[in-house]
Amino acid sequence: MKHSNFAVKKNLAGVFMLMTFCFVAVGVGLGYRTLVQGAELQSKAENTRTRSVTVAANRGTIYDRTGSVLAVSVSTDSVAVNPSQIDDKDLPGVAEKLSAILELEYNSVYERLTKNSYFEWIKRRADFEAVEELNKEIEAKELPGVMMVEETQRYYPKVTLAANLLGFAGIDNQGLEGIEYSYDEILKGVDGSIVTECDSNNNIIQQAIQEYNQPQDGYNIYLTIDENIQYFAERELDNLMNSETPPKAAAVLAMNPKTGEILAWANRPTYDPNNYKDYDSSYRRNMLITDVYEPGSTFKIITASAALDSGAVTVNDRFYDPGYVQIGSNKISCWRDYRPHGSQSFAEIIQNSCNPCFVNLVQRMEEMQKGTFYKYIDAFGFGEITGLGLQGESKGLVINQDRVSNLDIATMSIGQSIAVTPLQLVTAVSAVANGGILLQPQIVYRITDREGNIVQDFEKKEVRRVVSQDVADTVCLMLENVVTKGTGSKAYVPGYRVGGKSGTAQKPGEGGYMEGKYIASFCAIAPVDDPQVVMLVILDEPSGDLYQGGQVAAPVLQLIMADTLRYLGVVSQLQDLKTEKIDFKAEQLTSVPDVRNLTVEEAQKVISVAGLSYELQGGGSYVGSQTPAAFSQVAVGTTILLDTVGSAGSDSVIVPDLTGKYVRQVAEILNAMGLKVKTEGGGRAYEQSPVPGSSVKRGDVITVYFQNENQLPIENLEEPY
Repeated sequence: MKHSNFAVKKNLAGVFMLMTFCFVAVGVGLGYRTLVQGAELQSKAENTRTRSVTVAANRGTIYDRTGSVLAVSVSTDSVAVNPSQIDDKDLPGVAEKLSAILELEYNSVYERLTKNSYFEWIKRRADFEAVEELNKEIEAKELPGVMMVEETQRYYPKVTLAANLLGFAGIDNQGLEGIEYSYDEILKGVDGSIVTECDSNNNIIQQAIQEYNQPQDGYNIYLTIDENIQYFAERELDNLMNSETPPKAAAVLAMNPKTGEILAWANRPTYDPNNYKDYDSSYRRNMLITDVYEPGSTFKIITASAALDSGAVTVNDRFYDPGYVQIGSNKISCWRDYRPHGSQSFAEIIQNSCNPCFVNLVQRMEEMQKGTFYKYIDAFGFGEITGLGLQGESKGLVINQDRVSNLDIATMSIGQSIAVTPLQLVTAVSAVANGGILLQPQIVYRITDREGNIVQDFEKKEVRRVVSQDVADTVCLMLENVVTKGTGSKAYVPGYRVGGKSGTAQKPGEGGYMEGKYIASFCAIAPVDDPQVVMLVILDEPSGDLYQGGQVAAPVLQLIMADTLRYLGVVSQLQDLKTEKIDFKAEQLTSVPDVRNLTVEEAQKVISVAGLSYELQGGGSYVGSQTPAAFSQVAVGTTILLDTVGSAGSDSVIVPDLTGKYVRQVAEILNAMGLKVKTEGGGRAYEQSPVPGSSVKRGDVITVYFQNENQLPIENLEEPY
């Protein structure tokens, strides 16, 4: 019996120990889950019974410098569904209605409705009509589980204006290209959320606590571009691309040289960022920073500045052009090798764009100290990105100095064997225009919050001084001769002192340069005595018979520059006649006479004698207005559009510019205008009284002074590369 009691007690002890162990294990487990895993398990439990819906932040607005809206976020409705709230019997009907109203494929919609989730997008950014119809169906409880979600969508109210610069934002409001991409962190803001409690069937518990985390909207950006100047540029590019001889592509870049602020950034072809998916990616190319090209003679602005600043030459030095220069076994010809320029001053080699003399400039620099030319290439910023801050900016192509040959240096002096971006060139030329200081180009000048409070202002940033003030001023003034006396005449803006340089570069390809493929350009500074604008126009593969920069790019620049200077309020500058510098170009260029208030017959005769054509518009007897304006310098044969009115607005007539014309031409023009002429001397006219532009009465006497041609200089008009 004792043995039996002992066995029972032993078994009870075992059970007790086992139970004690279990209790301890459970206690330890509970303690571990409470103290160690408590927070994690609580979070999982909350995630099981809570649902979070993202509340998108409004993307910041993009403005131009005047406050005009270029990109803005607008509200739009998207369609979503909670599949768990749709009974199996309702699935076919819901799928059919959604696919019909939203014009979606049925199987695709049905697949989303049957997913094991509580939220699925059906269509983002639905059309207004579709949203209206869906709302009616939802109110009628015909679409269980379907909901409308308010989102924001990027909208570009100016459509294509500055599209290649702005870029675009994607379906989730993320910046994908251009300003939208490069400043995405500033523009996008921080999304908020709505957290709600749900039951086991994913239905929202109506009395449960909801948590709303308010989104933080993105900051606004003010660009440096001016909508009006941008419009001037894009208007002329559109006219060019719609002409009978459009180029493959074209671009305009304008900068304030005193601040580095970009005023216009235009590309063609372009696209509508509201519908960016409808365009090939090539239309979205931002060629002003991504594409590199050989700048041709526009680079001579840099070469001339470097030569003067280095001390290798002075403005009083003379140079000789035999028609070519020999570099080893290679010959670099002047564009006018059939009739070499001969002896020239420093100003004349710029005006004539003489290749051999520019090669001589870099030879003198290298003889003074090897590597001098490269020092200036580096100083002007070539071979490095500008720091503008946009995606995809190229550094350009500069031959490594350790591998450069004498031939490379020679061809680089005339804008070959070096590839630059348009932005690099405009930035470098702006350094010459502003007195010799390279500035970092600027596309954003201010960032504000949604209330308009300034978050950041961008000030101009000086990178380095590249040439002296005197050298920069001298080169600017010499560039004016290119427009007034040389090959840039088509860039002349009446009333303003414009300087510039044309460029015509053959495009490189496999094994050398491509036959008949050119990039034509013109870079201008205005006004040269107080530069407000540096502008570059580039035409990629111009079509037609003309391909030189001075012939096809300069006229486009002239129209944009004229409107830009007037818009900026730059005071018109009227230059005095300087008889010792009269440039006779009567056979190539002529001044448009003012024929306003003349009868149609009188105007026709005056226009014809001046070597111009005319086209009448309207059915009046007198000329009311004309295009181009009076005193514009145009090529002989240019058509002048004459708008006619019923009667003359005044008995006065405007004295035409008779410079360079023969006695017979002067007499015919003045007689046709009802004016008398008194002549002194013979040959071509070099001075007159009253001066051109004076208002006189019919019958007044105009005194014209003449000299023989061999007493006055005659400049060439051919187009250098």
